[in-house]
Amino acid sequence: MTSQTPPPSPEHLEASLEHVDQALKQGQIARGAAKGLIYSLIETLGVVLGDPSLPEQLRDGYEGLLETAREIDQRLHDS
Repeated sequence: MTSQTPPPSPEHLEASLEHVDQALKQGQIARGAAKGLIYSLIETLGVVLGDPSLPEQLRDGYEGLLETAREIDQRLHDS
């Protein structure tokens, strides 16, 4: 991420996580596809959190989203 590129909206990332989670619960997405999407979201969130210019007031929200993504990833790997 460059200083010229704003981080993805927390609302969009949260919606992405919810969409993948719902699709999994309803059997509307292949497990492998879900793993790939969750992996990508975890990587994106890691990059966002690693950005030193990220405002502190946003950091907690992104950290919460990262935790949610990791929980979904863990469920995918446990079952």
